[in-house]
Amino acid sequence: MRVAQPIVLGADVRRKLEQQARGRSTPARVVLRSRIVLLAADGLQNKQIAATLKVAPRMVTLWRGRFLAQGIAGLLKDAPRPGRSPAITTEVAATLIAKTTQSTPANATQWSTRTMAREMGISKASVSRIWRANGLKPHRVESFKVSNDPLFADKLEAIVGLYLNPPEHALVLSVDEKSQIQALDRTQPGLPLKKGRCQTMTHDYKRNGTTTLFAALNVANGEVFGLCQEKHRHQEWLKFLRMIDQTVPADKEIYLICDNYATHKHEKVQRWLDKHKRFHVRFTPTSASWLNMVERFFRDITHNRIRRGVFQDLEQLIMAIGNYIDVHNQNPKPFIWTAKANDILEKVTRARAVLNNRRSA
Repeated sequence: MRVAQPIVLGADVRRKLEQQARGRSTPARVVLRSRIVLLAADGLQNKQIAATLKVAPRMVTLWRGRFLAQGIAGLLKDAPRPGRSPAITTEVAATLIAKTTQSTPANATQWSTRTMAREMGISKASVSRIWRANGLKPHRVESFKVSNDPLFADKLEAIVGLYLNPPEHALVLSVDEKSQIQALDRTQPGLPLKKGRCQTMTHDYKRNGTTTLFAALNVANGEVFGLCQEKHRHQEWLKFLRMIDQTVPADKEIYLICDNYATHKHEKVQRWLDKHKRFHVRFTPTSASWLNMVERFFRDITHNRIRRGVFQDLEQLIMAIGNYIDVHNQNPKPFIWTAKANDILEKVTRARAVLNNRRSA
């Protein structure tokens, strides 16, 4: 008859095993393993321990041997298991990733889980799992535009320099207009937000006119000067510049950061600027509106006040915009610019190189 190898416990080890066998917060599997070892140390054979604890004899054999080989630490963790062989091999996954990134279906511009599953002969759940594991989202596309302005570097350094090191006794204003803001009224009243249901709005609407918001963001403190006008021609731009001239104290120089819209470069605007020497204009590079900090404010007012607003006439829209700016200016917070000009220039240079390689391929 085969006899199991005896277990001899020291006082400290026995005390630890007894604590584990009685512990209320100890995992049940550790309690069972500790009791197996304690009974084995008392001289019981594997079959006797199995009968006492109502477990299979091979389980007793396993944990007796594990304790003899690894001590108490061997009782606290399970040995790694081989598990089931993956249904999708690495070769199949690699082929799927290559098809996703380097090809398109015959009748579509991007793959879906169903079309790729049919192509590969696997389930759409498997396709989805592989895409998630590799960060692939064929259904999404992001827009971009790399500036080809020949003076990009000079304009970039001028603007970022104003953001990071503004001149003394001067005001740096990021200015632009948000045109064609529509006063939209819904054809039916929506339902308010409630537990278990989001707010609802009808998909159709009634147009009640449009306005253009001219805005100047004070880079130093986040304060906004705003003016709503019917159009966005050079006449309205000049009216906005005159408002800034009257609002800003006369002893301060004014640096304007604006885009290359033709209105901003109109000959009458240039003549007005020549007569008002304290105005200094810095134009952003073409296709680089992201350098204009006021665009961030336009995003916020669109998201927070305009997009889901209901305006029965144009006056309501203009009042809502004015109230939003007033509340914003009660506790303004500046947008902190952190990117250095050299870092931006390196990134744009790399993007141009990639685009040129794509064109020549």
